[in-house]
Amino acid sequence: MKQSIIRASLAAALAAGALSAEAFADEGQAVDVVHFWVSKSESAALDVYRKAWAAAGNQWVDMPAENKVAVQRVVSDRIANGYAPAVMQWNANYGSRELPEMGIVLDIDDVAQADHWRDVIPATVLDRISYKGKVYFAPTNIHAENWLWTSTAMLAEAGVKTPQSWDEIFDTAEKIKAAGQLPIALGGARWEVSLIFNDIIYLKFGPEGYARLMSGDVALVEDPRMIEALEMLRRLSNYAEPLEKRKDKTWADAAAAVGQGKAGMQFMGDWAKGELAARGYSVDKDFDCSLVPGTSIAYFMVIDAFAFPLSNREGTPEAQQAFARMLLDRSNQVAFSRVKGSLPVRTDVDPSGLDRCGKLGLEMIKARRGEVSAQSQAMPSQMSEGWIGVVGDFFNDGNISARDAQKRLHDLLMQR
Repeated sequence: MKQSIIRASLAAALAAGALSAEAFADEGQAVDVVHFWVSKSESAALDVYRKAWAAAGNQWVDMPAENKVAVQRVVSDRIANGYAPAVMQWNANYGSRELPEMGIVLDIDDVAQADHWRDVIPATVLDRISYKGKVYFAPTNIHAENWLWTSTAMLAEAGVKTPQSWDEIFDTAEKIKAAGQLPIALGGARWEVSLIFNDIIYLKFGPEGYARLMSGDVALVEDPRMIEALEMLRRLSNYAEPLEKRKDKTWADAAAAVGQGKAGMQFMGDWAKGELAARGYSVDKDFDCSLVPGTSIAYFMVIDAFAFPLSNREGTPEAQQAFARMLLDRSNQVAFSRVKGSLPVRTDVDPSGLDRCGKLGLEMIKARRGEVSAQSQAMPSQMSEGWIGVVGDFFNDGNISARDAQKRLHDLLMQR
């Protein structure tokens, strides 16, 4: 959903006046939670928090939505109708600061101070969950987008090891394709393609160029390296199924194909590991993990979080603060990330509970080495969706030239 639509809906809600106070009367610590964690692993991970909330004698009304856009739509409609949900899932990204700026989410800085969040949360995360020095979002975990997942069985059959360079990626893909197998697992969503392109951008432009592009540097889009990056993406498209064969598949389906040995590689965030584990596959046995070649010095961070719309329902502000505290509980953080495939936002956790992939990520976060914002986190929401659309369409349609895609990206950033 475009930011302008969200802004209009939320502004209408503020003008609408008092919120209903009836629905949760006499229910104590009760919250309705709007979220988009609906895949097998995502739902299992969220169960950690659902059970912790219930164990404390509280009530959780679950309101799952299909995806991030659907959550935004539900929340906007609820607020516009004068009945905001108590808790909403919301990535802590560039655009999220619009919510505290408009004054429609609860300031939870008292909880952050009392529980010493600033002592145990990385500075990059603190920056994203804060506005004008106060904390407004409760982060659940850190994901990195720039992971490569490979099928142990299929790579062994092809006689290759986990690729350590893009030349090796293409060599591996070619050998798998020659054997009549699927080299690259991919779902039908365009954002999946954009993750691959972000890796290529980092490879071609380096850390500084990547950061400039993600911040909307129009001039850099015209750099010849952009054509090289697009042509590299087009080359990779030859190793994935055409869109008509995968349009109804999801990223979770693609991850399962790698675990089953039906596809060789998947470029996906570390939530893929959570899905693989949920389906019974294990690292080193069924699949391998590595940061995408060319990005091994970086960690393309996505910060999952929850926010708390303002409400005058009796007891809701207190329930919201208790919910925020529950999300940052050390034990809950570790248990959630173990299922989700992510990293806890707290740096004071015991790493022994993490697998090899998780320990690698935690080492990078603790060392504060190469932390960069993922494209979806660095760009304003509307621009990010436009970027994803251009890149996804280019990958899926061989009739769109690299020059055409370059111009579309340029025109998109000019609108900023």
